[in-house]
Amino acid sequence: MLLFKIKYNKVKEGFSMENEFKPSNFIRNIIIDDIKTGKHQKIITRFPPEPNGYLHIGHAKSLEINFSLADEFKGKTNLRFDDTNPLKEDKEYVESIKNDVDWLGYKWDKIIFASDYFEIMYEKAMLLIEKGLAYVCDLSSEEIKKLRGSLQEVGVESPYRNRSIEENKDLFSRMKNGEFGDGEKVLRAKINMSSSNMNMRDPVIYRISHTVHQNTGNKWCVYPMYDFAHPLEDAIEGITHSICTLEFEDHRPLYDWFVKECEMEHVPRQIEFARLNITNMVMSKRKLKALVDEKIVDGWDDPRMPTIAGLRRRGFTPNSIRNFCKAVGVSKANSLVDYQMLEYFLREDLNPICNRIMAVIDPIKVVITNYEEGKVEELFIENNKDNKEMGFRKITFSRNIYIDRDDFMENPPPKYFRLFKGNEVRLKGAYFVKCNEVIKDENGKVVELHCTYDEKTKSGNGFNERKVKGTIHFVDSTSAIKAQFRLFNPLILDEKNCEEFLENINENSLEVYEGFIEDNAKGSKAYDKYQIFRHGYFSVDPKYSTEDKIVFNRIASLKSSFKLNR
Repeated sequence: MLLFKIKYNKVKEGFSMENEFKPSNFIRNIIIDDIKTGKHQKIITRFPPEPNGYLHIGHAKSLEINFSLADEFKGKTNLRFDDTNPLKEDKEYVESIKNDVDWLGYKWDKIIFASDYFEIMYEKAMLLIEKGLAYVCDLSSEEIKKLRGSLQEVGVESPYRNRSIEENKDLFSRMKNGEFGDGEKVLRAKINMSSSNMNMRDPVIYRISHTVHQNTGNKWCVYPMYDFAHPLEDAIEGITHSICTLEFEDHRPLYDWFVKECEMEHVPRQIEFARLNITNMVMSKRKLKALVDEKIVDGWDDPRMPTIAGLRRRGFTPNSIRNFCKAVGVSKANSLVDYQMLEYFLREDLNPICNRIMAVIDPIKVVITNYEEGKVEELFIENNKDNKEMGFRKITFSRNIYIDRDDFMENPPPKYFRLFKGNEVRLKGAYFVKCNEVIKDENGKVVELHCTYDEKTKSGNGFNERKVKGTIHFVDSTSAIKAQFRLFNPLILDEKNCEEFLENINENSLEVYEGFIEDNAKGSKAYDKYQIFRHGYFSVDPKYSTEDKIVFNRIASLKSSFKLNR
């Protein structure tokens, strides 16, 4: 777990890091040195997702690094779609990525597609052939993999490695013109089959795929591999610092080789950082797609998903996600971050600005037997005790109310201060009530409580003749509106030792309750947020809410055992 010392700044509505605990960012130090030495006059970064799925919280860290560093040094950041694999890519993903980046508040300089550079990439591949540094290979992918060798064994050269330059140019041109089928031929770089770095053993740089491309249609049937396309894209755009995750560290020599041998004018620098890993979260687009395809979730934006769309639908705010990513820091060391840390920043963001409201998630009817039938009383309660400027709201009180089932016990343990037979509690913002009778159904389930109230104990009137130890919330039956409450538990159980991640699915990741909420929630719109007494922070679900019933997603509980090091 990563621990940081963080101060909340109410004036600036944000977080400031104590100097001695400021999260590390070695990339920032590199940029500072590059500017000081005059290596770069301006900084240009890029965020280059492949449009083969929705962005997740791990991408948010990359976004924060690239955009924030560029902003700090008055540079620019391009949003680039690495659309070099048409089999897996789709316009739906392109639009979702743009929406997510915009929602998080990042402002890109340009939107670019790798496919915009296909012509240039083809010319550079031809240049490699002309320099004797690339050749057309007829081996299958399985044969290439087998002859590649291992860390203990050098690779074996392809029998097609020594084709003439003219033959290679002719074959590559015919590949482009569609004369060969998928997988029939590839273009490989000619580097070193004995290299200790496996990535340098004649990597494939072009393959054939007769597939309609989401951006270029049927114009191309040969597509560059990522390792070839990415450095060229960076160089074409004049990217100064190409920031990527740690698994690409071994690819850096290949990255530099392509930039050099393709004779690119600009020479970007690849820098790697440790990706974000969070407890009980899947950080793989392939696995996330499996969850969607297997209908384990109701889409990429399911509130249990770690996608940006899922976190947004659940109710997380852009600030909470960005502050979380800032606090995690940037390093070369892999680490596992507690999911509760993300919730911490959500609470810190919402607490000062979120309206309080009362709701009963699992209701029990309460009849106040000594309260006048037909009478409805108006009471006033504060909207946010931590922000007096938010004022008060009106609630109602009558003979029939609802309380949460968790606030009553027939046989309570010691030091239980909520409602039980013979005990007296305060109803928040209202009166003292005492339970006198318990009504059960034929199955023995408690369905109704009969209580009495003390008129003298109305909140705010200065009553002090006696005190009660418990305060519970309620909703008045005359004004309450029906609502559904969706509570979420981790979708993935990290502690289970299973061969397949789908076997780690938590069957109890979603709990659905039908209850009631104050009528002050009437007219709530999608993504409206409330702090519901005792239950936590909730947001109106945009997919399932209707005019007849509001559906609330619990974003986070009110408290947790997680603590930041202060």
